[in-house]
Amino acid sequence: MYEQFYGFKGRPFQLTPDPEFYFESSSHKKAMSYLGYGMNQGEGFIVITGEVGAGKSTLVAHLMERINPEELTVAQIVTSALDGEEIVHVVAQAFGIQIEGKDKASALVAIERFLQEEAREGRRCLLVVDECQNLDLGALEELRMLSNFQLGAHPLLQSLLLGQPQFRRTVAQHPDLEQLRQRIIASHHLDALDEGELDGYITHRLSRVGWDGNPSFQEELLPALFTQTAGIPRRVNQVMNRLLLLGAIEESDVISTEMLDAVIEEMAADADHGSGAPAAAAPSPLSVDADTASPASSQDIDSVPATEVAALLADRDARTAELESAINELQAAGASFGAGAGVIDEATQTELNAALERIEQRLEEQEQSFRHVLTMLIEWLEDDKSREAA
Repeated sequence: MYEQFYGFKGRPFQLTPDPEFYFESSSHKKAMSYLGYGMNQGEGFIVITGEVGAGKSTLVAHLMERINPEELTVAQIVTSALDGEEIVHVVAQAFGIQIEGKDKASALVAIERFLQEEAREGRRCLLVVDECQNLDLGALEELRMLSNFQLGAHPLLQSLLLGQPQFRRTVAQHPDLEQLRQRIIASHHLDALDEGELDGYITHRLSRVGWDGNPSFQEELLPALFTQTAGIPRRVNQVMNRLLLLGAIEESDVISTEMLDAVIEEMAADADHGSGAPAAAAPSPLSVDADTASPASSQDIDSVPATEVAALLADRDARTAELESAINELQAAGASFGAGAGVIDEATQTELNAALERIEQRLEEQEQSFRHVLTMLIEWLEDDKSREAA
């Protein structure tokens, strides 16, 4: 919705990795340097770690755009909790290798044969393994064993391992991973954006979709945004999506800190509702991430219209009934005033003022409730291409 309102060619803050929006922060620049050095070696392991949402997947997508497929064959896998035997079959599948048997030995033979054929054709092979913190020690050991495959003195497989900070600690400290540590030829931890880079990041992404200065951003917005997101790119994207959507709903050409406060409050309410925790005990809305939420607490987007929106509409109807009741009270107070031959006493004035305050408060609550319902409906519709027509 907001991209049409502001005349954008697309959504500048989508959550899915897109190399077109790659922004080279100082940490990303260092990561690319380490990747370039490591890949020139053509062997061993390159390790990139970072917080959830720091941009590891976007970094890899940017890397993939720069490689020559005639020189490098790449397989990418996103791991769940795999053991040693499972990881071997997943690697084979990622390279498109057909396995005759179901056992690990058959898979290893097929992988080695494939790697040798690629080498004879003049192509190196790179395995990209994401979410490595989910792998058990047996799976990591199998990846190390795969790095042993050679054709003469030529190594056949290089691996790029991506993971969250706990993976970095595991690799550095676990006594059973000494041999894997010896095979790591380059390593980098991807830091969040610093406060000075946030402006450039937002401007860069907006420029990719034809931003012409509309909307503009209040001067105090960026420092407040940095405080709320800690410079984590995915968190920035989450908040900016909500901000631009709110701006479109309110038909505003300026994004303000007041709008940021409203968005943060709405995200906190969403987090509370999804977790079932009381508001006072709920975590910050920006501490909840799709990559770390458990299946039991994650909200299925397809259930939103039937559950979330229905509940919000019911709440809106209840507030409407309260508002009507307040208006009736005011009318009754007015009728009482009319019956008093135009003489208004202090008690009546107090009653009228209290009724007016209740109406104003409920009008504000009604507006917030309606805006929240509309925001959720729009996000649900835009989440899937098949719903965009609706």
